[in-house]
This record gives sequence, C-alpha cells and structure tokens, in this order.
Amino acid sequence: MSGNLILEGFVSEAALECLLFVAGEPVTLLDLAKALGVDEIAVEGALRSLQATLSERGSGLQLLKIAGGWQLSTRPEYAETVARLLTRSASKLSRAALETLSIIAYRQPITAPEIEAIRGVSASGVLKTLSERRLITEAGKKMALGRPTLYVTTPDFLHYFGIADLSQLPPLEIDAPSETVSAQSVTG
Repeated sequence: MSGNLILEGFVSEAALECLLFVAGEPVTLLDLAKALGVDEIAVEGALRSLQATLSERGSGLQLLKIAGGWQLSTRPEYAETVARLLTRSASKLSRAALETLSIIAYRQPITAPEIEAIRGVSASGVLKTLSERRLITEAGKKMALGRPTLYVTTPDFLHYFGIADLSQLPPLEIDAPSETVSAQSVTG
C-alpha cells in the first residue's frame, strides 16, 4: 500500500471513499481492512469519520451501514434528481412477489408448499423470479416427506429494502384464523 494512504494505522478518508465508490455495493469491514492493509478498528474509525465528513460538508452522498457492510448512497433528498438521470432496467416487484417475499422474510426458512398454503396459489413462478433477482436463495432441504427446498432471504434482499438486518422489518400482521400474511409490503 502506498505510504500516502496510510500512516501508522491512519486510514485516508479519500482512499476509503474511493473503495466504497467503486464497489457499488455494501463492503464488509474485513474486506475494507484487507484492501487497505490495516486492522478493522482503524477502518471502523475512518468510516465513522467519513460519515461525519460527508454530513458536515453537505455532500449529496451518505455512508450507510447496510446488509452487513458499508455503502455510499445518494441522500434521500436527491433521489428524485438521480432518478431523472437513471432509468432502472429492473422493474418493480409485483404484488405476488412482494407477498411471497414477505412470507419468506418473516417465516424463513420456509418451503414452497408452506408458502402456497399461506397464499393459496402456486409459488413456483414467483420463487423463480425472486431467485433470479437474488432476493432469495435455497438453504437446503427440509427433513420432511419429499424433502422440499427451504428458502431464505439474501443480503441483496436487505440491500433492496435498505435495512441492515431482519430485525428492522416492520411488525408482522397475521389474520389468526387462516394465518394469512397481510398484503403490507416489507417496505412499510
């Protein structure tokens, strides 16, 4: 590592900002520490410092701890401006996809037959879509007749909804008699 980036455990905010910018997705403390050749404590201090610097200078960016890592993100007040520049290739999730994703998020690990019992319709197409978008993944097989596949959410799910972990999901609303998950999406 070049001497102008790190002096006696000091991590340059500029070097850290560059790494986070080019990553474009959450980066763990460990990965940042390895890239900078310092320990995680030095990186964590530099992250907090960079977070304060971005805020103090009124930057259009913010530094967020999200999905188990750190990521540069547009400040909410500039989201509309950025949206005018960018066109999202990925369409929004359908109501069926949001319902299925909500069920998985709150009941994981869960099987397709369990999801279908709650929703009352086939889940195969929606599960395929959610898997392709990397919002869910297979997490083994359930020790039950037919050994159905278990599904769980992924770090991309956390990133998509802007939460650090599943504890930040809103409270689950259940209709007690049929155990049907409400149509409230996980975005609030």
